[in-house]
Amino acid sequence: MSRASRLFFMKKVIEFFKRHIIISHLLLMGVAAVVIVVLINVFLGWWTGHGDVRTVPTVKTMTYSNAQGILAGCDLVAEVADSVYSEAYRPGTVVEQFPEPGSTVKPGRTVFLTLNATTPPKIPVPNLVGISLRQAQAALRGLGFTDIREKRVPSEYKDLVIAVKSMGVSLKAGTRLPASSVIVIEVGEGKADEEPDIEDAPIIENPEFIYD
Repeated sequence: MSRASRLFFMKKVIEFFKRHIIISHLLLMGVAAVVIVVLINVFLGWWTGHGDVRTVPTVKTMTYSNAQGILAGCDLVAEVADSVYSEAYRPGTVVEQFPEPGSTVKPGRTVFLTLNATTPPKIPVPNLVGISLRQAQAALRGLGFTDIREKRVPSEYKDLVIAVKSMGVSLKAGTRLPASSVIVIEVGEGKADEEPDIEDAPIIENPEFIYD
């Protein structure tokens, strides 16, 4: 297309838009909308760091200070969310983390850590005096105590709990102890069988069978 042809075409287009004001306005609004959408996407991508992500490393079994350093090196922030007690992990080490290792997140994302407590949790001992031995054992096992021992003591009532002790000290209801504590249940042995009365002994009618 020659230069004269291009100029003629442009002239016709301009005349068309001048004659059709509404169409020209609609086209301008459409172009403006497209430009605005493009600018918004570019701005949001820059603002949110689109495409700039980090892979969450695994910090399980690490101490909190080591985990904090590893995460900081990946532009991530460590935060303690909870603590539990497990004999499978060393005290003070990471047991769980969120997000999980291998997740992709934005820089500056907080990684929540669950640490293994340095001491086992303490459990309140309930009031067990006056109930049966089986009930007391079941109650203690249900709370998490594992080393439960039985000691028989003189008492009028058999198999009823007289006292609950640990390390020789009687425990009041509500006393808190670690689950690994040794719990001794003192339980009544009941009245001893009385010696039979000699007057109630059976009478031997044929004493000759006793001797050869």
